[in-house]
Amino acid sequence: MIYTVTLNPAVDRELTVPTLKWDTVLRASKQRTDVGGKGLNVSCMVQQLGGESIALGFVGGLAGRLLADSLQERGVRTDFVWIAEETRTNVSIVTTDGGHSLKVNEAGPTITAAEQEALVRKVLDSVNAGDWCVLSGSLPPNVSSGLYAELATELQKQGVQVILDACGEALRLGCAARPFLVTPNASEATELTHQTKPMDAAHQLRRMGSDHVIVTLGRDGAMLVDDDGVFHIATPKIVERNAIGAGDALVGGLVYALAEELPLNEALRWGVACGTIAASLAGTAFGDRTEIASMLGQLRQRCDY
Repeated sequence: MIYTVTLNPAVDRELTVPTLKWDTVLRASKQRTDVGGKGLNVSCMVQQLGGESIALGFVGGLAGRLLADSLQERGVRTDFVWIAEETRTNVSIVTTDGGHSLKVNEAGPTITAAEQEALVRKVLDSVNAGDWCVLSGSLPPNVSSGLYAELATELQKQGVQVILDACGEALRLGCAARPFLVTPNASEATELTHQTKPMDAAHQLRRMGSDHVIVTLGRDGAMLVDDDGVFHIATPKIVERNAIGAGDALVGGLVYALAEELPLNEALRWGVACGTIAASLAGTAFGDRTEIASMLGQLRQRCDY
């Protein structure tokens, strides 16, 4: 079973405008509302591939109900901790030609100590030995940066394989908990490690504790660094419509393939295929299995890192 933990989910609203201009009124030609939050996106990608996932995390208010109902409609199982405050809403503005975008994320609700304790208990009581658990996304304002590390430590004691997709202090502390895999993007990896090159940053993250490191590289695909060396999957050129959520799709394809017992380098190919298709679609949308299978055939390993 694949579990995802999303501490700070969101309703994602996307507005399409002819062009981005400052100090003026922009009129949207289209709007859409999607499930947001990294772990929830991972669960949706797993579901799209035909896998089974259970999404855990905090939700509250009308926005939280919208998320829960939307996931249920998609066939994604959930087991949330309901909180007193409202789940956040994030807004993306994209141009009609897909050439430019702007995203504004709310900080998120305040989570009480009792709500945090309930989430930790739920995660540790739900996930079992042999399961995969993806811990991902930003933290609500008052949640400790060490919560992911705490969860990773306890889950691994239970025989769970942990993937961490976080940034900043949460990533640093999470690496020290020695998860199976961390998956920062290039900016997150280089900023934390003070390295200028993604490959050097990946090696530093391994020294910080994680057995395997995947650095996502946007249009350049993704790079895996572990004991076997460096494995880089490049992507073909696509018409990019909205890259927001593409990294989550990558993690979803990756963990789905790992749960199917594919080797990590082949799982990375699945992840990059899922992320590439997602970047070519509007909103926070994911490709179907046919599209992803076609993309798999176009991916190539590169040796330039």
